[in-house]
Amino acid sequence: MYLKHFGLAEYPFGLTPDTGYFFPGSGTQAALNTLLVALDAGEGLIKIVGEVGSGKTLLCRYLLNQLDGDTWAPAYVPNPHLTPAALHQALLGELGGELKRSLDYGFTKALENRLLELARGGRRAVALIDEAQAMPLETLEALRLITNLETEKRKLLQIVLFGQPELDARLADPAVRQIRSRIVFHDRLAPLTPAETPIYLAHRINQAGGAASLFEPAAARKLHAQSRGTPRLLNVLAHKALLLAFGEGSPRVAPRHVRLAGRDTPGARLLLWERWLPA
Repeated sequence: MYLKHFGLAEYPFGLTPDTGYFFPGSGTQAALNTLLVALDAGEGLIKIVGEVGSGKTLLCRYLLNQLDGDTWAPAYVPNPHLTPAALHQALLGELGGELKRSLDYGFTKALENRLLELARGGRRAVALIDEAQAMPLETLEALRLITNLETEKRKLLQIVLFGQPELDARLADPAVRQIRSRIVFHDRLAPLTPAETPIYLAHRINQAGGAASLFEPAAARKLHAQSRGTPRLLNVLAHKALLLAFGEGSPRVAPRHVRLAGRDTPGARLLLWERWLPA
């Protein structure tokens, strides 16, 4: 649609968590630092919480790409709404265990054996579990039992939980109080600040091959106000604003384009008087 008009090689504000567009804002960088310190320290259980659209999945995949394969054996579980047995099976498969052979004596024992194999080979196993707020309580309890597996030196499997704030409510259940007590490192993803939003926009435009000045400063400020710094909502609004500017033949996105984009976007914060301005 508007790629040629704005000199872009690809769409800069897609909703797919593309690690090539990872932006180290202050909130995201703080969470990443927490993760790196916790993993290096060998802590068994780590938690990252963020609102819908705050960039949890992108952070999770970015961390996954940073783990050196010679040192780490990562397991990525994008949908953990699983029974304990299914979770053990998923982890075993992700960690390179033999699923067919494990049928003889159960996935739990097979997972333990695979973790021991990795430890003997000098590799550290880590499970990155996205959307962790969807985990049934019995599966959370199964995770706690996995964290009991350890050598004399360290845990056999480190676990990182990425979830919405509902994860905290789930962990507050008395039935899983033991796993809650084992979370040593945790962080909460903060939204982009007003100062970071124009830098974020320029970063994504640059990554897509365009000019950083594509958004007028006032348009960037309005984008932040409407999105409250939430990356996913910001991406939706920026994409629609670019479409509107393209439709007018404008070389840059102006505040009016952002205002009109906000009218068409659920969740965007508009001032009352802006809702009734003519298009």
